[in-house]
Amino acid sequence: MADEGSEQSTTISPAPTFYFQVNWDSQVMSFEEISGLDVPSEEIEYRHSDTPGFSAIKMPGIKKIGYVTMKKGLDKVANKFWVWFNQIKMNTIKRGPVTISLLDETGKPTMVWTLANAWPTKITGTDLKADGNEIAIESLEVVHEGLTIANS
Repeated sequence: MADEGSEQSTTISPAPTFYFQVNWDSQVMSFEEISGLDVPSEEIEYRHSDTPGFSAIKMPGIKKIGYVTMKKGLDKVANKFWVWFNQIKMNTIKRGPVTISLLDETGKPTMVWTLANAWPTKITGTDLKADGNEIAIESLEVVHEGLTIANS
């Protein structure tokens, strides 16, 4: 019989998305939001010359690696984004792993995303509005050469 959800499991509970940390260059950094933790695969359509059907089959192609966007409140003291971004010189940049850990209620990692050879490709400063009352948020786009996911 299918589980209709009337009884809640005492051993399994979904992890909340608000408790996470980012490790970069042996430093722990705080962020408000992280997006782009995905790796889609191209699809290739192919049809054999002697296939009796008139449709193509789909095959997996090359994996696409996108950008990971990290947003945080603007801090006048800690401008680590700009220090890292300013290290970009003619075809040279300090690349390194960036580890994003989803934490449980005790602060232990439950799921870990690791970006291989990551480096900043874009920094977006905050929007300024004379009539606004929002917190100043800056964002950092990071490009990487591979994403691995591990459950702790």
